Amino acid sequence: MSDLTDFREAKDAFFKNDTQSPLSREQKKTFNGLRYFPENADLCFEVTLEKAASPQHIVLATSTGDQQEFWHIGQFHFTVRGEEAALQVYQSIRGGDFFIPFVDATAPKETYGAGRYLEPEELPEGRLRVDFNRAYSPYCAYNDQWSCPLPPRENRLAVRLEAGETKFHD
Repeated sequence: MSDLTDFREAKDAFFKNDTQSPLSREQKKTFNGLRYFPENADLCFEVTLEKAASPQHIVLATSTGDQQEFWHIGQFHFTVRGEEAALQVYQSIRGGDFFIPFVDATAPKETYGAGRYLEPEELPEGRLRVDFNRAYSPYCAYNDQWSCPLPPRENRLAVRLEAGETKFHD
């Protein structure tokens, strides 16, 4: 088994069994696992984080009309099937992992229409591992009881990122 397979199986077990799962009790009764694109090695990148001169305070709207605060840390560029793309990188105002909310051309038909999320792995020397195979839907995709930050305009891509989680339901 690959690390990605292990990751996905652990996530399914969490969704099915954990009290912190985004699924309701009713949803858990019929839950048989999340759906994913097949693993795609071409959508795993090691990129240079182009850091902002100083982190900018930003506010992202959420799926419930609330707001959440973040620091805009910087951006990175990458190429998918000959198409150039760039994504902005954020961090919670409280700190923690880097955060990339994005929408690509697979939405809304194949992936959650409001977007997906990704936490890149920080590497030495200002680099990031950005593995779109680990892209996931926010909790509000499963249950509208959750409030999720929406990707900003800058993170809406015309390119298709056929990796990671697909739609939970139609």
